[in-house]
Amino acid sequence: MAKPVPPPEHGNVLLIGGGGREHALAWKLKQSPRLATLWLTDPDNAGLARLGRPCPQKMDGSNIFMMQRWCDHNDIHLVVVGPEGPLAAGITDALKTDRRQVFGPTKAAAQIEADKTFAKQLMRHAAISTAEARIFDDADSAEVYIRAHDEPCVVKASGLAAGKGAIVCDTPAEALQAMNRILVRREFGSAGDKILIEEKLCGHEVSVLALVDGRSIWLLDPCQDHKSLGEGNTGPNTGGMGACCPTGLLDSPTLDVIQREIIVPAVDALRREGIDYHGVLYVGLILTPAGPKVLEFNCRFGDPECQVLMVRLQGDLFEILWASCTGTLDDAMIDFDPRAACCVVMCSDGYPGPYEKGKPITGIEGAEALSGGRGEVIVFHAGTTHNQAGELVTNGGRVLGVTALAEDLQAAHDLANAACEKIHFDGAYYRRDIGNRVLVHS
Repeated sequence: MAKPVPPPEHGNVLLIGGGGREHALAWKLKQSPRLATLWLTDPDNAGLARLGRPCPQKMDGSNIFMMQRWCDHNDIHLVVVGPEGPLAAGITDALKTDRRQVFGPTKAAAQIEADKTFAKQLMRHAAISTAEARIFDDADSAEVYIRAHDEPCVVKASGLAAGKGAIVCDTPAEALQAMNRILVRREFGSAGDKILIEEKLCGHEVSVLALVDGRSIWLLDPCQDHKSLGEGNTGPNTGGMGACCPTGLLDSPTLDVIQREIIVPAVDALRREGIDYHGVLYVGLILTPAGPKVLEFNCRFGDPECQVLMVRLQGDLFEILWASCTGTLDDAMIDFDPRAACCVVMCSDGYPGPYEKGKPITGIEGAEALSGGRGEVIVFHAGTTHNQAGELVTNGGRVLGVTALAEDLQAAHDLANAACEKIHFDGAYYRRDIGNRVLVHS
């Protein structure tokens, strides 16, 4: 067995991605004494631009040879991959060398998110509790199945659909419409080559993320994402409208069950397929009366779960990510601030549908100035840039992740909402009930 490679005393990092998740990762990496230069593939994000150095060429994975040469020339020690797309395309396989680590699973391992059909079959073989599902690649067979079932269901695109490919349907008519959107009209492109029609599960949704180094697993504090656009969990699914951490909906015995009966079997099942998983494994769960069941696996940090995890994480992120890459998580120093975190996403009018860009943003300084006796406020940029006049403007559907850290969830919830009130851009929308399900439950 090869001797583990120790982290460099001062290492250069290439961060791939340009959203709120990547801003949170960069914010935490900048606190590491091991970090030398932080290179950014997406410096248009105004929050990221303050933290790192822009790559001189476009680094989108379309020219792997160029990326390899660039990483060699700039002595990159660690590549941190934020989004799922490059992982599914095999960026880890291409850039990892004997002296360069890549945080994120290989292309084969990333199938656990990139191909829901693969993930569902993996769970069946590993006896992991999940929703019953049928898989279809033609509309006629799917229609026959839908018409024969009256129960509510969830219709999912099998491939990557930016968090928007799962449509909850209460009637067969809604299911037929969802099936046609995905499989016939191809609203999600090749992600809809296959669909899954799953039973609709009822219960609280939670997110459990674990760092994996091929053998060892380190559970991070559980989070709760809020996917629906509207308050009270109404409206269409989005990429995520906010998150809180930790969530009081999961006690220690249930977390033990999730690790023992879901995460460990999933990692073992991948290993039986010849796949050693390195990186973060995200498990989206629903807490049913029969116990926790898997809704989805992701092969990267959730967004906005990453924001609430990073503000609470205690430890050197460079060292932690390096340990995951090199099989040394057992030696990692990982702990969490005992305070609670709440992230509220401010989005553009029209999101998750069409929206306008270029709306001037004001008030971020006032929001962060609320830090003090009540707690801390950190505003992570998801979809922002600077226009030609140098103004900070909107540049995406999800614009900002306004994150508060306070002594308990109620205080963090109140502080995050107070911070959002300080920030203004035309058409700004955000949910004011992030964390309420936990607060009501407690």
